[in-house]
Amino acid sequence: MTFATDAPSADSGPGFLAFVAFFALAVALWFLMRNMNARMRRMSYRQQAAGRGKDDPQADGSPTDRSGSAEATDAGGDSGGGDGGGGD
Repeated sequence: MTFATDAPSADSGPGFLAFVAFFALAVALWFLMRNMNARMRRMSYRQQAAGRGKDDPQADGSPTDRSGSAEATDAGGDSGGGDGGGGD
């Protein structure tokens, strides 16, 4: 009885394509982190320019929509809409 000899050996690795995929993911992560840091820095500068501290809220705290009416928002805090029954 003969066994197949094409079993993977101990010296074979994931290969070149695995390296390319990992390198592409690393480069994408670097660009995402760079973009996030720039956005966070820009947000911090805008807060300082508005005279707010780091822990102060972004808005004045009144619930308003884009039209400016406070009645348009849900006072109960339920953003799901409907009867609040949940399921089906």
